[in-house]
Amino acid sequence: MPIKTPKELFVMILTDVRQGAEKAEKIYQEIGQLAQDPQIKEALEARAFVSGKVLATLDECFRLLGEQPAKLSGRLQETFIEDFRRELAEVQGPIARRIFALMKLNHLAHFRIAEYRALIAAAEAVGNHGVSLLLETCLADKLTFAERTGRFLREMVETRVAERAAAASA
Repeated sequence: MPIKTPKELFVMILTDVRQGAEKAEKIYQEIGQLAQDPQIKEALEARAFVSGKVLATLDECFRLLGEQPAKLSGRLQETFIEDFRRELAEVQGPIARRIFALMKLNHLAHFRIAEYRALIAAAEAVGNHGVSLLLETCLADKLTFAERTGRFLREMVETRVAERAAAASA
């Protein structure tokens, strides 16, 4: 569909973000299963729960705009999970698999953070402050997830380094 106005572009990007939120639960569940780590699995279950709330918030954005989501292919998420499966199959060690899974989760989160920031700026530019506020709550969820994932990754690496240091001292 040809995009003729800034509002149509905004609706298209918002639709893409909404589709991403819809598919996020599936992606988070699959990554958690493939990683086979109880802590990662628990964090991803919580993330899937929050994704449901984000989806409801995005639906409210469409309601405030008086629009419906557009029809898009949504191929980005499928490509991400296909690449994740293929690349994870090449990672052999359990620690390396955990680190890889966390790294990929962080990549996805930062991609979505950039989308939310662009949408917020666009909503502010056209004076749609209600939509902007709702999008900021979604952004806060994404930022929290990215920070939590980074912290979890750091803790995992620190634990591994401490284990190696203890083994070297023994």
